[in-house]
Amino acid sequence: MDTIGRRRWAIAEGYIPGQSTGPAPELESHEACCILNAGDQTAQVQLTLYFEDRDPAGPYRVEVPPHRTLHLRFNNLDDPEPVPRDTPYASIIESDVPIVVQHTRLDSRQAENALMTTMAFPCD
Repeated sequence: MDTIGRRRWAIAEGYIPGQSTGPAPELESHEACCILNAGDQTAQVQLTLYFEDRDPAGPYRVEVPPHRTLHLRFNNLDDPEPVPRDTPYASIIESDVPIVVQHTRLDSRQAENALMTTMAFPCD
């Protein structure tokens, strides 16, 4: 298979609701970065978060093995710091090999859950 993906992606919209009505972790409100590594090498991925009123956070680092996918919940990122709840942010995802990135949010603040998903913007 030919290599697919890009090395840098942007998600301009991010927000983790501070409340949930569903059982955790399945229906806990969250943001996710779904990463596909269809290549032959492990992807060394780093995420940097940008905010309206403070300096960026990160980098957060993860690995995605070759021919695998990772559904990374932003709620679970805590090194170098937890991702704040009820706070708008954006993110840049960078990898040393081409990857594909999709963004998903589950908002379960109400019993009528809302799920939103979109492709991240490829930057290179």
